Amino acid sequence: MQELPVEVTPAEVRARRDAGDAVRLIDVREPFEHALTHIEGAELIPMGSVPTRLQQLHAASREATLIVFCHHGVRSLDVTYWLREQGVAACQSMTGGIDRWSTEVDSSVPRY
Repeated sequence: MQELPVEVTPAEVRARRDAGDAVRLIDVREPFEHALTHIEGAELIPMGSVPTRLQQLHAASREATLIVFCHHGVRSLDVTYWLREQGVAACQSMTGGIDRWSTEVDSSVPRY
């Protein structure tokens, strides 16, 4: 299996979702940020709780590519590198985070 690029753009994520590819969006922002705005269908797993959910995430990555995102893409990149170090190869960080998603994919998602 070819290794996935570490990062993926919001437009690529949307195209993969639209095509029916198995992708699972993982929001690593904090609950207060999620309350402000979120991407429909994304699962909230705050960055600090990712280690306690490692087994669940590893299992989920066997069914779908995990698309990790945050506000601007910094935390999600850290989480993606950490997950890969733990053996979760099927994960990518969405560049620009939910902010870029809002400006390039879905303007109904509020920016903050």
